[in-house]
Parts: sequence; structure tokens; C-alpha cells
Amino acid sequence: MSIKKIIEGKKEWRTHVSSVKALPQDYQIVYKEIQKYLFKVGPVELNKGIGLLSDILCFFEEGAAAKKGALEVTGTDVAAFCDALIEDSTTYDDLYQESVNQKVDKAMKE
Repeated sequence: MSIKKIIEGKKEWRTHVSSVKALPQDYQIVYKEIQKYLFKVGPVELNKGIGLLSDILCFFEEGAAAKKGALEVTGTDVAAFCDALIEDSTTYDDLYQESVNQKVDKAMKE
């Protein structure tokens, strides 16, 4: 990765964080929990930029502009909201499961 891309990525992230901080408090709380959840669950696409997080931010900005509370737009089960967002995404969990299965399969053939 070039230094230019790293710098651009950091600028993009700083702008993103500033936008999150501009959200109403309830949205900030829910966003931070979503971010933690996604970083732990690990959709692989998060390594390729902040696309999904930017989409969530836009969704939250629209909800805030419509004077809705954060849980009105996500529902009260925030983890289920996250799972729905990444249901078609490959996660690190998926990659790990595949790796384990391949290792067992290879070992059984030896």
C-alpha cells in the first residue's frame, strides 16, 4: 500500500469520525456499538475502506434529519440490525471455519 493511499485513508477516516461526532447523542452511542460489533464479527470488506460504515452514517444522518431516535431506525435489537447488514458479506469467522474444515480434510486424507 502506498503512502499516498494511507494518507488518503486517514483523511477519509478523520472526516468520517467528525461526521459521527456531529450526530445526536443517541445515534453516536448506537453507531459506536455497531462499529465495535462489526470490528469483532469482522466482515472482510471493512479492510477495504469504510464503505459500510459510511452507509450506516448516511442512514443515521437521514434518521436524525427526520427527527427519529436512533433505535427507531435500527430497531431495539442492534445486533440483529448489524447481522442483517452483513448477512451476504464474507466474515473472518467464515474464513476461519473454511480454514479449519480444509485443515481437517487435508489431515484426514494423509
